[in-house]
Amino acid sequence: MFHVIPRAEQDQFPNRTILFEGGQYGAPISLFLVDNAPGEGPALHVHPYSETWIVRSGQAQFTVGPETIDANPGDIIVVNPETPHRFVNTGPGRLELTCIHASDRVIQTWL
Repeated sequence: MFHVIPRAEQDQFPNRTILFEGGQYGAPISLFLVDNAPGEGPALHVHPYSETWIVRSGQAQFTVGPETIDANPGDIIVVNPETPHRFVNTGPGRLELTCIHASDRVIQTWL
């Protein structure tokens, strides 16, 4: 069995980011396809599972626990469960990230 979710049926936020939660499709992951303007990014938060980011285009600064990391296209960043984290688009253009959540639904606690 397989599922195709047409673009028109995907959950899209006003900033163009798309959310996919795999539970309803039998998938053990969820993800965000981030598409942020300069200066945009989520506030500090945690998840009870790991999260993996793949920078597809643009520049980002990640805060992971006490560390600050600059990331560029092609970089992959993995954060452990319950580690406070956030990112912001630090480049002049749009930031495109794939944020993979090791859960069939997004569980997020804002700090």
